[in-house]
Amino acid sequence: MSPQSTLLLAFPEHTGEGERLATALGCPFAAVRIHHFPDGESLIRLPPELPERVVLYRTLHHPNAKLTELLLAARGAREVGARELLLVIPYLCYMRQDKAFHPGEVVSQRIVGRFLGELCDGLFTVDTHLHRIDHLEEAIPSGGVNLSAAPLLGRLVAERRPGALLLGPDAESAQWVASAAGAGGLDHAVARKVRSGDRSVSIHLPEREFRDRRVVLLDDVASSGMTLARAAEAVLAAGARSVDAAVTHALFAPGAEEVIRSAGIDEVWSTDTIPHPTNSVQMAAPLAEAIRAWR
Repeated sequence: MSPQSTLLLAFPEHTGEGERLATALGCPFAAVRIHHFPDGESLIRLPPELPERVVLYRTLHHPNAKLTELLLAARGAREVGARELLLVIPYLCYMRQDKAFHPGEVVSQRIVGRFLGELCDGLFTVDTHLHRIDHLEEAIPSGGVNLSAAPLLGRLVAERRPGALLLGPDAESAQWVASAAGAGGLDHAVARKVRSGDRSVSIHLPEREFRDRRVVLLDDVASSGMTLARAAEAVLAAGARSVDAAVTHALFAPGAEEVIRSAGIDEVWSTDTIPHPTNSVQMAAPLAEAIRAWR
């Protein structure tokens, strides 16, 4: 479908990211307008007429209220002209709970994935943390594209810290670290993490030489900051000259940035999947390429 019959709609907190993506797609941009009533309900305002194809942009950190507003906007877009609706959700929520670990636990990945899949004709996201499934389509029935920011982060690290050692803090980060290292021409390794709670982890370093090396920790998400902090402390204790961090999603729960800074991390670089002062990599170009190639 041509750019002339496509509109990029973004929620108000994503005006910058939405405008960049619209520019990359060569299509017009408009903002969703929201009014919040005193009781917490939301009134969604869309353009009165929409083209055949609408790309709706909203990232889903702190997701609970956002999911309701996304539902209203997506269903409303269908009612005012959108025949094809694509969702761009750079940070995709509720994907970590992909099985019931204890009796009675709700498997949120399956439920939220089905909910989002029923809203759209295709979904685009970045570095979704899929533990026990291999493809996004297993979580999103309508199908979609799970892009990776790792190559862009790898090239950024190579520019900012030439010759650095890229270190993944745990086995789950191995896929991103290898991809980033390949793109940036960097050495890489992966540590082992033992988690005993949401904010309690220990890091066991691989048998590598860290003395006098610049080390960049690379992971998909920084939330509590504990994993990055423990990894930074370990590599500095092993003699590293400096330690920085590169992450796709800068979730950063309250206090997390203080935790990682106090552990000795100098610089933090993130993508713009979640708006944050550490944003150093923009995802508009790869997202636009994926949308243009969609079916």
